[in-house]
Amino acid sequence: MTKTKTIWISLGLLAGSSLLALVFFWTAPEAEMEGASKTTAMLVDVVEAQQGDFTPTVVATGIVQPATDISLSNQVGGEITQIATRFVPGSYVKKGELLVQINPADFENTLMLRRSDLALAQSDYEVELGRQDVAQKDYELIGDELSPENRNLVLRKPQLEAAKANVAAAEAAVNQASLNLDRASIRAPFDAHILSRNVNLGSQIAPGSDLGRLVGIDEYWVMANVPLSKVNWLDIDENTAESGAPVKIVHPSAWEPGQYREGRVSRLVGSLDDQTRLARVIIRVDDPLMRRAPDPGKPPLIIGTFVEVQIQARELENVTRLERQYIRPGNTVWVMQEGELAIREVNILFEDQKYAYIDSGLEANAQVVATDLATVVNGSPLRLDEE
Repeated sequence: MTKTKTIWISLGLLAGSSLLALVFFWTAPEAEMEGASKTTAMLVDVVEAQQGDFTPTVVATGIVQPATDISLSNQVGGEITQIATRFVPGSYVKKGELLVQINPADFENTLMLRRSDLALAQSDYEVELGRQDVAQKDYELIGDELSPENRNLVLRKPQLEAAKANVAAAEAAVNQASLNLDRASIRAPFDAHILSRNVNLGSQIAPGSDLGRLVGIDEYWVMANVPLSKVNWLDIDENTAESGAPVKIVHPSAWEPGQYREGRVSRLVGSLDDQTRLARVIIRVDDPLMRRAPDPGKPPLIIGTFVEVQIQARELENVTRLERQYIRPGNTVWVMQEGELAIREVNILFEDQKYAYIDSGLEANAQVVATDLATVVNGSPLRLDEE
C-alpha cells in the first residue's frame, strides 16, 4: 500500500509542475518592436571614366633573331694556309675582309695552263683566217658554180667555226680558273658578327664545308606573338606608306630599369604559331649591337633572348577608357547614378594590358563603381565614404 501511494504522489507532483510551466508560458509578456526598419545604402568607391582619343599599347613577348644569318662555306677545296686574326667567335668583320685563305698554288698553276690553251686556240684561229683568204682566192680562180654545201667546204667554213669554238672554250676555261683562284680567298659577304668558327690552320676542307656562322649587324628581328584580334589595329610597314608601328622593347630581368630599345613592325608572318596559335609579327631593330652609334644607355640585343615588346596600336578616336578590372562579367559596368546602382552593358572596341576602350554604353565622366559588391541589383542604394 505504501508503494502505491508513493507512485501516485510522484505522478501528482509531475502533473502539477507541467501545469505550472504552461501557465507561466501563456502569461509571459511579449516583446514588441517599436519604430520602422531602415535600409542602409552600400558604401562604395567610384572612379570617373575618361573620354577622348587614346593610343593603346599591345604588349607581347618575342625572341630576338638575326635578319641575316649564314653558315660560311667554301666553293673550292684544299688546305687552309691562312686564317684572319678576327675570324674568332665574338669578333666583328667588315664586308670583303679576308677570313680564310685556301692554298692558291694549284689554282694559280691551273690558271697558267688555261691561259696557255687560250693562246694556242687564238693562234690556230689566226692561222685559219689566213687559210680562209687562200681558199677564197682559189675558189675565185676556178670560177665554177658549186652548191652551198660544197662551197662552204671549199671555203673552209667548218674549220673556221671550229677554231672560233676552241677560242671560246679556252676563254671560258681561263675565266673558270681565275674564278677558282678568287674563291680560294674566302671573304666576309657583309658586315658581320662572328658567332662560331669550325676550322683551323692546316685543315683540309672539301667544297661546301661549314667554316663558321656569321650574322649581319645592320638589322635584327624580334619575332613576336600577338593575339589575332589585335593584328588589324597595328600599322605594318609593308601595308603603309610610312614606317610600321613603333615598338618599345624591354627586358626587365636583364636590363637596368628604364633601359629599352626601339623598333618598328616590319612584317606579318602568314601563319600562326603552332603551339600558341597566335599571329606572328616581325619587328625590325636597326643597329642592334650599337656598332654605328654607341650608346651606354642602350643595351645590345642578344640573339635568342626572350623580350617584352610594347607595340603602339592605331589611335582610337572618341572612346571611353576604363581600367580592365572594372569590367564586370558579361561586358557590364556598374555605375553610381543618383545614389543608386545602374548596371550598364558596354561594347568594348579594344583592350590592352591595362585598359578597355569602350565605344558605346558608357558616357564620359560616369561614376564607375570600383568596389566589389555581394548584392548586384539595379536600383540598389549606394553611398560614398564622404557621405
